[in-house]
Amino acid sequence: MDVTIEPHALAGTLPAVASKSMAHRLLILAALCPGTTDIDCNTTSLDIDATVSCLEALGARITRTRRGFRVRPVPHDAEQGAPAADDHVPTLDCGESGSTLRFLLPVASALGMPVRIVGHGRLASRPLSPLREELIAHGARISREGSFPLTVEGPISGGAYRIPGNVSSQYVSGLLMAAPLLGEPVRVAVSEPVESRSYITLTRAALRAFGVTVRVSHEDVAGTPCEVYSVNSAKLASPGTCSVEGDWSNSAFWLAAGAIGGPVTVTGLDPKSSQGDRAALAATALFGGRTSASQEGVTAGHAPLHAQVSSVANIPDLVPPLAAMAAYATGTTRLTDAGRLRLKESDRLATVSAAINALGGTARVEGDDLVVEGSGRLSGGTVDAANDHRIAMMAAVCGAYADGPTTIRGAECVRKSYPDFFRDFRSLGGVARESE
Repeated sequence: MDVTIEPHALAGTLPAVASKSMAHRLLILAALCPGTTDIDCNTTSLDIDATVSCLEALGARITRTRRGFRVRPVPHDAEQGAPAADDHVPTLDCGESGSTLRFLLPVASALGMPVRIVGHGRLASRPLSPLREELIAHGARISREGSFPLTVEGPISGGAYRIPGNVSSQYVSGLLMAAPLLGEPVRVAVSEPVESRSYITLTRAALRAFGVTVRVSHEDVAGTPCEVYSVNSAKLASPGTCSVEGDWSNSAFWLAAGAIGGPVTVTGLDPKSSQGDRAALAATALFGGRTSASQEGVTAGHAPLHAQVSSVANIPDLVPPLAAMAAYATGTTRLTDAGRLRLKESDRLATVSAAINALGGTARVEGDDLVVEGSGRLSGGTVDAANDHRIAMMAAVCGAYADGPTTIRGAECVRKSYPDFFRDFRSLGGVARESE
């Protein structure tokens, strides 16, 4: 699907979509603990649906309700705590969701049943090392990474795991969610500095909702300073009902739109959330946008924008909305420490730069930095979304304020995290025409 954006300022109020980061975690934990759990979740997406599908393949029963999901857990052997015996080898289709893959790899290993894991797009090329090696060292049998299907069979043992802090925090989160299944203490030592720590904090909050406490200490492990996350042999317990909070990552596009033109207010966001991407509000203010937060919502309003130099090591998903503001700012913006963007749904360093250049701006990649020469205006043009939801959303926000029309090729990729993005875009006054 192609979408053509005609210039028209965005302004108004809309609710935040559900955080897919928290939805993944709550769904997985609900499927692993005894009892039924109702999860309030106001929206879904292809990534959330992928996690639901995989959990159903493992034996959970998940139904849509008026408020979200009702989750009945994976059946377990009452005496041994292992999954109920079944000769069938389930296939877990992770779609294009890296979170689903990296969370369920240790969970499936902990459950002990053999599984096949498949996925689509660039998912097979997204790294699993050193998580894979750590799981194998603790008893798992896992086929070589780099292609699908990936075959996995546990069980794994508890004990000590080690993960470098400069790779995906999803490895740590997956291990922590698997830990209560192992019946013995688990220690995950993560070498410092720990990038994307906020996502591990989000996992700890989800586990706490299900009755499991993760202790954090700072220790020297084999001569390396580490943050150590410890889980004793606690059992998961259903809270009965829990809620998925609003998503800061996707809401950041509306805050960027508000700062460029606006004002735009997003309701349902928690300013004290554990989500690292709540930094979007402060980042918008640093660019010069007028921001405020209250119980009614989070607002960004227009003001002259000026360039920034900022590290994005802990907020890589904010690079596209930050780049949109940078294109409309005055001066040279440099977003540093962005190398991990090469391993997203696209090489996001390259595709963000290409999108801005296609719209008449000036952007380039220098090492692991994205550099945007802001002139305060864009001309419009044609952008290849590169099957990357955040590139499509960035192009739409940029196109709303361009001098001429903007066509986004392959815009259906927004379904990965925000299926109703263009509906909400129109609700703010945007003009978006769809064509096949």
